[in-house]
Amino acid sequence: MELHKEIARRKTFAIISHPDAGKTTLTEKFLLFGGAIQTAGAVKSNKIHKSATSDFMEIEKQRGISVATSVMGFEYGGKRINILDTPGHKDFAEDTYRTLTAVDSVILVIDCVKGVEEQTGRLMEVCRMRHTPVIIFINKMDREGRDPFELLDELEHKLEIQVRPLTWPISQGQSFQGVYNLYENSLDLFRPGSSKINENLISISNPLDPELEKWVPESHCCKLRDDIALIEGVYELERELYRDGLLAPVFFGSAVNNFGIRELLETFLAIAPSPEKREAEERMVLAEETPMSGFVFKIHANLDPNHRDRTAFFKICSGRFERNRFYTHTRLQKKVRFSSPTHFMANEKSIIDDAWPGDVIGLYDNGSLKIGDTLTEGEELHFRGIPSFSPEIFKALENRDPMKQKQLDKGIRQLTEEGLAQLFIQFGNRKIIGTVGELQFDVIKFRLEHEYNAQCDFSPLRYHKAFWVTGTNEEMLEEFLRRKSGAIALDRDEQPVFLAESEWMLKVAREDYPELQFHTTSEFSGTL
Repeated sequence: MELHKEIARRKTFAIISHPDAGKTTLTEKFLLFGGAIQTAGAVKSNKIHKSATSDFMEIEKQRGISVATSVMGFEYGGKRINILDTPGHKDFAEDTYRTLTAVDSVILVIDCVKGVEEQTGRLMEVCRMRHTPVIIFINKMDREGRDPFELLDELEHKLEIQVRPLTWPISQGQSFQGVYNLYENSLDLFRPGSSKINENLISISNPLDPELEKWVPESHCCKLRDDIALIEGVYELERELYRDGLLAPVFFGSAVNNFGIRELLETFLAIAPSPEKREAEERMVLAEETPMSGFVFKIHANLDPNHRDRTAFFKICSGRFERNRFYTHTRLQKKVRFSSPTHFMANEKSIIDDAWPGDVIGLYDNGSLKIGDTLTEGEELHFRGIPSFSPEIFKALENRDPMKQKQLDKGIRQLTEEGLAQLFIQFGNRKIIGTVGELQFDVIKFRLEHEYNAQCDFSPLRYHKAFWVTGTNEEMLEEFLRRKSGAIALDRDEQPVFLAESEWMLKVAREDYPELQFHTTSEFSGTL
């Protein structure tokens, strides 16, 4: 009974967006509503004057961007809410992809001025692939932006999903009046420059209520009524379509002004799913099953700069997790227990005695946990969906201080185990770093110097893409690895990887070795 009760009150979701759409600001306003923080950070001119709560790494504070997923939990309205704030920058997309395996729903933030941007579309592809329910928040309505109906059309076309507005803006930019809540028939008036939670909620029986004209200029009332009539005639809300990831409710507001957030948060809590089930290789695992199970989707070294720790982010899929209880590490086939499991509040942690399905907890790790590892009460389970993808940029790691080789080796191993980049090792211990963007190399260099006291450089390599190589013909596989040894490396799990210099080189390899398979992900299942 307790298990079902705890599951029902949990909501675990990620906030995703293109950079600068207001994702981290929205995260902080949620925390403000939940009483988890008293003031929010401010990001101006790409410099953080008062560091954002979810951006705890030094390089994030300097650059004013999120480069790692952070986890925050708080209570609101009797619910336990777990937010995963993801990097918006495309160079850190793989961290976001992995994070999406650990959530039950998503809030997608759109800039009303820029509309749907390239990275937004890629993130939506991952949500569609996993049928993740999505709510859309159109931000920055206090600025002169695109027409709301035009934005709705663009959302449906570019994101390939039906939409249904649940709040509707009354004008925008300098004449922005507020939003009308279509879900609850209430009016929320906008007061610019407010740093407090907005309390200007006015109950309206329906849009035709004369009470509306007491608060909104007549010209805006007429347009609002026309807009709502059109919305009610064109857009439908079916909760099951939302739960299946086929329809996205849409909200309008201004995160920096704490405006439109209450409607978004409370409607989200009313319609978003609680933890239900998770697919493992062996079977479907239901959240209400009594035996505990879960998986590691992220590892972060040095979360606390005062202690050189290593924390695994663990998503509980079923049962009750208990402190100091022994669980089975299915990859290593050994028993493990954790004396100090923690809940997160950005970089603040508190030790807990238990946790439930939907919760994301931190497990202190001595190096035995890897991304994708499963813990159970004995059953052989392996949860799916956390592969490595082929990088787009490859560079050789060069040590600038031979006296610090051990520090460099330890640092690059831990940072790549976090999923920040991929490490490939060639014959002679040559280390190659693969990423999806240049910014990752800046982060690696910065963190190696400031967290491990190691200095490095990177030299560009002319590889096109990495391919994991498998084959049932062992003789052919051995011959290929021998003849192509200059372009072969081992990944972190010591799987052979072919570093192709071009599409033509891959084509030739496939023709010469027809019984071998060349995979673009480490799970050997193709690509996103």
